Amino acid sequence: MPKHPQNHLDPRQPLVVDTTKLPRQPGATRALQRVIPAPADLGLELISVPEGSDVELDLTLTSVSEGVYVSGNVRGSLFGECGRCLDEIVESFDVPLAELFAYADSTTEETTDADEVGRMQGDLLDLEPAVRDAVVLTLPANPVCRPDCPGLCSECGARLADLPADHRHEAVDPRWAALRNLSSSEE
Repeated sequence: MPKHPQNHLDPRQPLVVDTTKLPRQPGATRALQRVIPAPADLGLELISVPEGSDVELDLTLTSVSEGVYVSGNVRGSLFGECGRCLDEIVESFDVPLAELFAYADSTTEETTDADEVGRMQGDLLDLEPAVRDAVVLTLPANPVCRPDCPGLCSECGARLADLPADHRHEAVDPRWAALRNLSSSEE
């Protein structure tokens, strides 16, 4: 019985990789390049990779004594909204990925916690947690359309970037508002 039980992996899933053709000899490598549909919820509240959009994997699988080391890059497109002015943000991402997937019978299985290292199920490994971590951990919690985005006017809600430099609202102390109305009615 494995120390860390996992759900059975389906090799037909886009982020499940079959390593049968990768010899279990340290140093053996295989390239993995594929375009997969983005899984659900790949991102944060204000910025994310749209579900089903293309995500490009450009990876190298390297056999090491403890398992398979996966390294390379993950690329795709991000969509979201600026945390200051609420404008749409559309940009691309290219993030590095590096993850060890331990063989079930390796000493890594005995010396690490379940969440420290990816685990293989036979010859299969699931890239989804590694891809999710690589992408989501690089996303800004408060994305902006540009670094100097001034945001929205706190009084009228208009985008400050679209307003003239001298845009302002007359601040009236509510305690004096009744007197202001009195003086305008005498004229």
